[in-house]
Amino acid sequence: MPTVYLIRHGQASFGAADYDVLSEVGEQQSKVLGEELRRREVRVDRVWSGTLRRHRATAAACLPVAEVDLPIDEDPRWNEYDHLTLVQRSLPPEEIPSGGGGKAQDFQRLLDAALLAWMGEPETSWPDFQDGACAALDEVFVHLGKGGAGLVFTSGGVISAICARLLDLRPDGFLALNRTMVNASLTKLVHGRSGTSLISLNEHGHFEGPHRELLSYR
Repeated sequence: MPTVYLIRHGQASFGAADYDVLSEVGEQQSKVLGEELRRREVRVDRVWSGTLRRHRATAAACLPVAEVDLPIDEDPRWNEYDHLTLVQRSLPPEEIPSGGGGKAQDFQRLLDAALLAWMGEPETSWPDFQDGACAALDEVFVHLGKGGAGLVFTSGGVISAICARLLDLRPDGFLALNRTMVNASLTKLVHGRSGTSLISLNEHGHFEGPHRELLSYR
């Protein structure tokens, strides 16, 4: 069966003017992830990524450490929703956090509310976002063929949207997955005769023990 590892990007620059840049912690997380892939001796046949800078930077830091020397196929369907725009749409101007600033817990609360509103709109782009991510995954499995293994560098919302579809979760189930996605975590999927199966979700054991200080959610 083909296997896909969905990788959430390393920590981005929360609260900065440009969120789409890996923080110093994000760079370290990506390298530790590479060490974990090398330790597992994961045989990688293909690599995919979204087009966001944090996706590409995570791959650039991770792959050499993992000793994976392959080209990266970029696909915008692996990109995250625009979280700042969603929050700003749901708030009066005086309450809009600048650059996603403020406490991470406070921003997560605002984001959860904005995501629920987005998914509940009569004419929403949420199905397009979720359908696009699932279609991109289907194509990855086709390209891998029997027994192939691939890495996909993407975002927490994309991973959560795919897993919510596989687990037939309601919107609040998607939110529960989304808010607990660890930076530079691994989610493993396989595809067989019965379809696509979720084998592991949000693995982050590589941020325990000596690397516990690198664990982050935002």
